[in-house]
Order: sequence, then C-alpha cells, then structure tokens
Amino acid sequence: MDSRSGKDIAFELAGIIRLYKDGSVERLFGSPHVPPSPEDPQTGVSSKDVTISRDTGLAARLFLPKLTSPSQKLPILVYYHAGGFCIESAFSLFDHRYANIVSSQAQVIVVSVEYRQAPEHPLPTAYEDCWVALQWVASNSHSQTNGPYYEPWLANHGDFDAIFLGGDSAGGNISHNIAMRAGDERLPHGVKILGAFMSHSYFLGSKWFQPKLDMAFKMWEFVYPDVPGGADNPLINPVADGAPSLAKLGCSRALVLVAGNDDLRDLGVEYFNAVKESGYGGKVELFEVEGEGHAFHLLNPDTENAKLMFKRLASFLQK
Repeated sequence: MDSRSGKDIAFELAGIIRLYKDGSVERLFGSPHVPPSPEDPQTGVSSKDVTISRDTGLAARLFLPKLTSPSQKLPILVYYHAGGFCIESAFSLFDHRYANIVSSQAQVIVVSVEYRQAPEHPLPTAYEDCWVALQWVASNSHSQTNGPYYEPWLANHGDFDAIFLGGDSAGGNISHNIAMRAGDERLPHGVKILGAFMSHSYFLGSKWFQPKLDMAFKMWEFVYPDVPGGADNPLINPVADGAPSLAKLGCSRALVLVAGNDDLRDLGVEYFNAVKESGYGGKVELFEVEGEGHAFHLLNPDTENAKLMFKRLASFLQK
C-alpha cells in the first residue's frame, strides 16, 4: 500500500510509474506540460495543437519555423517522443523544447505525435496511433481546404517529397516499426518516406538480459503484457530470429544514433549493423556521442554534445 494515497499498489517501476489496484495511475517521472506558442522567444518557431482523430483523441503538436516567403515548402518530420510508452508527452517541456530546436535548426515542420500510452492503453495502441498520424500527414499532400484532413501548415508549407520519421528511446523504436510498416503498406496518395532516424532506441532481446537492463525488460512486460514472444517479439527486438527482414525498411535513408554511456548503446549498434547487412537498398549511417547517457540531449539540450546531436539531426533532415 502507498502510504500517501492509502491505495494498494498493483505494479510499480520505481521512480517512473505506479499502477494501483483500482486502475488509477501515478506517473512519477516526467516534465510538466507546457502550452504551444505563437512564437517561441528563443527560436522564433510557432507551435499549435491539432486533433487528428476525435474518436480516439489522437493529437499532435505542430512546429513551424520562421518562413522566408509565404510559399516556402519545408521538409516534414513526424516525431515520436520518448518515455517507455508510458510517460512523457508531445506536450511536455522536454519534448516541446526539443521540437522547437529541431524545427529551427533543421528548418522543418515537426509533427510531434501525442500517441496513447500504457497502461491505460497497452501496446500495440501506440503503434496504431503513430501509423494513423503518418497517414493523416500524408493525406494533406492532396487535402482540400474544407476536407476532413486539412491542416494549413502542412498543406501550404509541407514538402511531401521530404517526409521523415524520427524518435528517441521508445520513439526510436516506434520510428523503426512505422518505417517497417511503410515498407509493406501504401500511404495516402502514394507518399513515400525519405528518411527515418532512430535515436537511443528502446530495443531489447532475451540474449541481452543483464541486471543493468532489468528495468527496461520489466517496462516492456508492463506496457505490452500479452506480447507474443516477450522480449524477442520483433516490435522490441528487430533482429530476433524470424523477424521481418530489415531490408523492408520503407525509407531511402536511415540514421541510427547512440550514446557511449547508454545501457542500450550496444543494441543500437547491433541494429545498425543488421540493417547494413540486410540488403537494405537505402543508405544507413551510425552516429555516436561518446561519454553521454540515454537521451542526454533531451534532458540537457544546451551542452556541447547535445549541440552536436542537433547539428547531426539537422544535416540528416534535408532533402
């Protein structure tokens, strides 16, 4: 029983999330939600919130950098935030700040997806939400001003020949899985994915189990309790025996980013090597920052190493 709430605890990831037996959830880690801004004072980027599906509540926060002309077209980044599929938000300070920086430095429209989270919505809900969000983005390539999918920032300023996917940690996992799905399924109006980046990706695999990764394994069981194959399901272990070939990644370019002191670093490198050796027809690159931990650039974006990360991302997110 939790001494403060007086409620019985069903499950807890220490310092991250607590599920009570009555079904209520307490999130113990994360940054506060912040509102969108007509113009960010540091970057000049504008942001706003949009609803993608009224049926499910699927939403996104959009970021538009300062335009040099009314008809300017910009690459589009569909971004999936970190948080182990159960904490943080597209509306959280960490992710709002991150998207502002990326939008400004890379000169891209960012669509930061507010996907539904476990345990209220166990996986694979987040994957489905993120696919629907990508379909919605693609639909704006031929959307009418009075149509159900119309979003003026995308329709007027988006370059639909330069769509990117990307994410950090759990978002990196999502970016991979959505890119794989894009290799199998057609997007509206034949839109293609130019590139995808997978940063500090939340990948696992039973062969990698060790005490320092115990929390990551417990989290996977928590967010997807009925997952076939456990930690060797291809959604979390893309190099598992029987997993779909990584040659099917539905993008022309892929960037894998890792940090030298991240407990998930070696899994990211293994993923990079597997893509490289799969027969993937695009270009795959690895970028490593030594001496840093997991998602360091989200937590402290002003450090010199974080600036290196943002610079590398900006160079990748170009047509």
